[in-house]
Amino acid sequence: MNPTRPHLFGLVAGLFLAAGLCFASLILTHAWTRIAESQVINVTGSARKNIRSDLIVWRANFTVDATTLLDAQLKLQTDYAKISTFLKAHGLAEFSAHPVQIREMTAQRHSDDESTAVVRVGYRLTQSIEVRSAEVERVPKLASDTGELLQQDVSFVSEGFEFIYTKAGEAKVEMMAEATKDARSRAEQIAEQGGRTIKELRSAHMGVVQINPLYSTSTSWEGNNDTSTLEKTITATIAATFGLK
Repeated sequence: MNPTRPHLFGLVAGLFLAAGLCFASLILTHAWTRIAESQVINVTGSARKNIRSDLIVWRANFTVDATTLLDAQLKLQTDYAKISTFLKAHGLAEFSAHPVQIREMTAQRHSDDESTAVVRVGYRLTQSIEVRSAEVERVPKLASDTGELLQQDVSFVSEGFEFIYTKAGEAKVEMMAEATKDARSRAEQIAEQGGRTIKELRSAHMGVVQINPLYSTSTSWEGNNDTSTLEKTITATIAATFGLK
């Protein structure tokens, strides 16, 4: 009888036993994982609210032309005074003026020898102004009355408006709370169908807050922040995980 055969049988039996223990351990681990996963529920909550802009930014500019820089500067100052008077007369005393932009005006002149040369014929000065006001409805209407300035020989051009909701930060916090409530309500409805109840909130991940024109559902990864309309809709989402019992 070969004395090494019992030792070989013992080794093989040990290997089978070890493999069996590993397999049983994997099955037990998988079972516990399934049990753990069944103890939570993942839902997404959302909240929407219509808001109204409380600040308007109106940008405009005016331009003057003159043959000399001094004349252009004097004309610019005169026009600025007219614009200032116009705005203050309509209750808009708070406005700011940006630095003046100066551009030389040139033209081509032909000589008797049929040659051409570019010569300076004057200067064009442009200045931008910015009006900020809480009167979000009155300012756009006022912009249509700037024909008064044209009648005074002021080349005044409106560049458009920005409608801003200054309480957006506070609204986002409020919307996150509402979205969390909505997530819990959804989780409770789903759990009830399975005969379970909701325990504590395990985790919550805030989505991107979107501020869009009224009733718009547009989204972006960075989060929209509409400034083109007076009335807006703010939307918030939250991904929440709740424990089950």
